[in-house]
Amino acid sequence: MSRAFYISDVKRFVVQPDDSILGEMTKKNPFALEDLQRNAWIEEIQILKTVFTEMDRGDIIFEYTIPRIGKRIDAVYIVDGLIFLLEFKIGAYEYSKSAINQVIDYALDLKNFHKESHRRLLIPMLIATEAPDSAFHSQKMKEGILDVLQCNKNNIVHAFQYILSKFSAKDMDTNDWIYSPYAPTPTIIEAAQALYRGHKVSDISRNDASAFNLNETTMAINTIIEKSKNECRKSICFITGVPGAGKTLAGLNIANERHRFDKEEHAIFLSGNQPLVDVLQEALARDEHLRTNVKKTEALAKAKAFIQNIHHFRDDAISTYTAPNEKVAIFDEAQRAWTKDMLADFMKRKKGRADFFMSEPEFLISIMDRHEDWAVIICLVGGGQEINTGEAGLIEWFDAIRKGFSRWDVYVSEQITDSEYTRNLSIKQLFHDLRYSVVDALHLAVSLRSFRSENVSALIKAILDVEKENAKALYHSLSNDYPILLTRDLKKAKAWVRSHAKGTERYGIVASSGAKRLRPFGVWVQSKIDAVTWFLNDAEDVRSSYFLEDTATEFDIQGLELDWTIVCWDANLRLSNNHFQYYRFIGSKWQNIKNQENILYLKNAYRVLLTRARQGMIIFVPEGNKEDITRLPAYYDGIYQFFIEIGLREI
Repeated sequence: MSRAFYISDVKRFVVQPDDSILGEMTKKNPFALEDLQRNAWIEEIQILKTVFTEMDRGDIIFEYTIPRIGKRIDAVYIVDGLIFLLEFKIGAYEYSKSAINQVIDYALDLKNFHKESHRRLLIPMLIATEAPDSAFHSQKMKEGILDVLQCNKNNIVHAFQYILSKFSAKDMDTNDWIYSPYAPTPTIIEAAQALYRGHKVSDISRNDASAFNLNETTMAINTIIEKSKNECRKSICFITGVPGAGKTLAGLNIANERHRFDKEEHAIFLSGNQPLVDVLQEALARDEHLRTNVKKTEALAKAKAFIQNIHHFRDDAISTYTAPNEKVAIFDEAQRAWTKDMLADFMKRKKGRADFFMSEPEFLISIMDRHEDWAVIICLVGGGQEINTGEAGLIEWFDAIRKGFSRWDVYVSEQITDSEYTRNLSIKQLFHDLRYSVVDALHLAVSLRSFRSENVSALIKAILDVEKENAKALYHSLSNDYPILLTRDLKKAKAWVRSHAKGTERYGIVASSGAKRLRPFGVWVQSKIDAVTWFLNDAEDVRSSYFLEDTATEFDIQGLELDWTIVCWDANLRLSNNHFQYYRFIGSKWQNIKNQENILYLKNAYRVLLTRARQGMIIFVPEGNKEDITRLPAYYDGIYQFFIEIGLREI
């Protein structure tokens, strides 16, 4: 697909016949041209021809494509090294908030991910053709982006002249800008939508030298699938990675590619994370409904065939011994699969099966093992991500293979020996009696979620391991690009995220499910959020994350992400004498957690919360209350002081 539908210097544009310009745009358009779009283009051409009779320099670009968000900018005007982004609303009588956010989103996307825009000034302009005049100003919304200029069809030229009188820049080659490398890092929701529309993962993911290319991971998995198919082998692959490295994106990409591969081979993306499943299914359905006008119920049914809850897949297999339709199964967050005791208890209570004694990894492998010829399981594994009782971790998968499926081929990366995956088992213990091969591309080493800094996940690990000097150095290395602030005033935290989020960048409050003494501040974790509305609905909906009223816990947000977060810290994780102390609140008092597995779950809960923000976060640590024995200042001061010592700025 061409980056733009039309490119010309303004002198040629002014004299070129309208039909000729329209013909060039139509030829580049990969979709059916509807009358509404055609008429809008004609009016845009005529308006800009009038403008450029008074502006005799620069280049005009129509319908410039931004793959990450699946949108096209109506027009881009490049002149004197400045970049004007033009969003037209033909026939509009007002400058709507949604239209303003739309052009802000374009500017943010280019500034963050488009190489030639990094050091250029971007001027977003909303042109509501019939709206009244609005005063021009030249304030910066953020570094490199001006506040949106609001114009009508009669004063566009005055807006150009006003900005050009205020700013100048080194000239640039327009073609260099048009074909600049574009290295986006989409949210998992944006990625799922783009893949579902038919974009390649290379269109929507970064491709720099410092990160393992997601394409390489996909290629490695596809090679394993083809080998398994051709040689009638059964294989299980483990894709590991730091938080936000793109494991779920890699899994969705593989599922999308193999889902359509051939009629004898079906692929399915499975997750035990119900909020993630619900949000992705709804996001795909909404997007397809808006793009194609297909009924929402039909779109949702189609999305549910692509992404399913792993427990439903498991339960469907209980009543039969036949092989499933799918030959390729992708299990997201495989470390959260249930232990034997957890699944046996569930089967006894919910299914009336007192004779069931398999762990979830063992049973899931047995389901795919029913195929007589070949099958492939792909496990997406996050280190240190087990957050609930009964979650088996990676070790259970290896034990299950060793116990009953030793003929399966195992593929791993060398990084799988990290203690966050292995719980300190040796390599010899881990791989004893397994047929395994090492494939480096199965580990995603760099966080893509935090596109502004590669050190965020390392910093969070250092914080949770109380490695003060390491944390201090890591924080110093990233603080300019990825702000992490500290406050003891929740109102200030809310004001901070609201002031930093631009356009439709999403923000919200998160806290651990055990943070039960934050309720005096309106942070009530016992009140369950509706994940779909919280993550997908806009800023007009009081149930959305934007209102900063409902709090998401680690169970709601694992696998998903926000641009900006308020992380609320309670007394369930206290720091004293350079060691964390772990508590749960039961009844009316705190009780010390002594069970090592439950300690791990609580630590991982905070790991999840602290790695959800793509662009920055503020940590709220209450001051405590001497009059309330459940919220004594001593419970909170240790972690507050630790953050101060590693350098976090307090507001």
